[in-house]
Amino acid sequence: MDSKGLRPAGRAPTALVETALSSLNPTQIADLFRPVVKRVLTDADSLVQYGRDWTRAQDPAPACILLPASIDEVQAIVKLANQHRIALVPSGGRTGLSGGAMAANGEVVVAMDGMNKVLGFNALDRAVQVQAGVVTQQLQQFAEQQGLYYPVDFASAGSSRIGGNIGTNAGGIKVIRYGMTRNWISGLKVVTGKGDVLELNKGLAKNATGYDLRHLFIGSEGTLGIVCEATVQLARTPSNLTVLVFGVPDFEAVMNVLHAYQEKIDLTAFEFFSEKAMRHVLAHGVPRPFEQEAPFYVLLEFENTSEAVESDAMGLFEAGVEKGWILDGVMSQSVQQLKDLWALRERISESISKYTPYKNDISVTVANVPAFVKEVDDIVQANYPDFEIVWFGHIGDGNMHLNILKPESVTREDFLQKCKKVSDWVYGAVQKYNGSISAEHGLGNIKKPFLSYTRDETEQVYLKAIKAAFDPNGIMNPGKVI
Repeated sequence: MDSKGLRPAGRAPTALVETALSSLNPTQIADLFRPVVKRVLTDADSLVQYGRDWTRAQDPAPACILLPASIDEVQAIVKLANQHRIALVPSGGRTGLSGGAMAANGEVVVAMDGMNKVLGFNALDRAVQVQAGVVTQQLQQFAEQQGLYYPVDFASAGSSRIGGNIGTNAGGIKVIRYGMTRNWISGLKVVTGKGDVLELNKGLAKNATGYDLRHLFIGSEGTLGIVCEATVQLARTPSNLTVLVFGVPDFEAVMNVLHAYQEKIDLTAFEFFSEKAMRHVLAHGVPRPFEQEAPFYVLLEFENTSEAVESDAMGLFEAGVEKGWILDGVMSQSVQQLKDLWALRERISESISKYTPYKNDISVTVANVPAFVKEVDDIVQANYPDFEIVWFGHIGDGNMHLNILKPESVTREDFLQKCKKVSDWVYGAVQKYNGSISAEHGLGNIKKPFLSYTRDETEQVYLKAIKAAFDPNGIMNPGKVI
């Protein structure tokens, strides 16, 4: 036992896996799993499709793709992988931005696409049981059919899956009101890295019986086991959602507007983006909301349930104009206008994707946002003035997305190498403000080297011990998170 008092027994997990993989070729690995799972894919297109996520940071090279149809099949896969020391990469919608679902070293991808059913609904508890492969938007639509609401929402809702959302503790655009995925998961069925099936919390609202293992799996990115089913809580459907978009002169004005509106109105969202982000979206056919340009924009959403609420919203707008915080603004008057205004924010990632953006998903406390953003902006501009910086994010909860766009004249390799240096500087600022290097996208393998900026050495020792307890042979998503 080391000086920290904790150390996983045996050889390092990654060493076990690497040794085992070198003794089996992809064909042998695929044939090994055929008796326990009906769908095994080995064609080149499937290996590429299932072997990577949205980062495109590495070339996919999985041994094969398994698509289980039941918990029994998942358990059989994990037990067989343990027996032969074969690395498994759990895969949801593959919309991740940190390399968490990348399979670049001969791993076996366990894709949950086939486990995509809604299993049951309890109206009294407002709880729905779903398999991990259910698409986020599918769950949102099911909730709507029941007259209820699933509030975890983001741009990739149409392709991300619940298992992946749980694995990264996904956040999105409604966190200021509804919180993260963690807040809505009241039960899990998982297969651990040892091959045990655990049913965690069983949908209970109150359960004071020791350690809540459910919360270890939420945010674990498939490193402890595979989430197979979840009990998800639903909420009351919000009434008459209304969006305001304001142009503001500086970051101080962003924070002033946030503070003013939060004092009088319960916001369901508060987003911000820069004029640079706006221009990329406009180039994709989204109309500018008003004629005047501004350095920054805020989008806020609220339930417009009475004349008094709308009067407060308009009064705050007028006061903001008088104080110089707001340059111009617009308010949605219909559901379609609400969707059009949201497109200004939600289509940013899509509009900049062709520039191979280097993404940073970072957070600090809301009070530290202005100083932090200025410091990071100064760092990047001073060292790489030819790099375009696109800011957007969830200011209401302190989560910002820093996107650095690759100039055409710079090769992808040189760009990524320079951005790694930027990451050290940016994460140094994150550490200074006691923030997080990953607010909602997880660590994967891209951010894993920078974990020490958010978690100190002693805490990491405990994290490794937890990993060893659930996955002693290190077969679950090796090389990710820790």
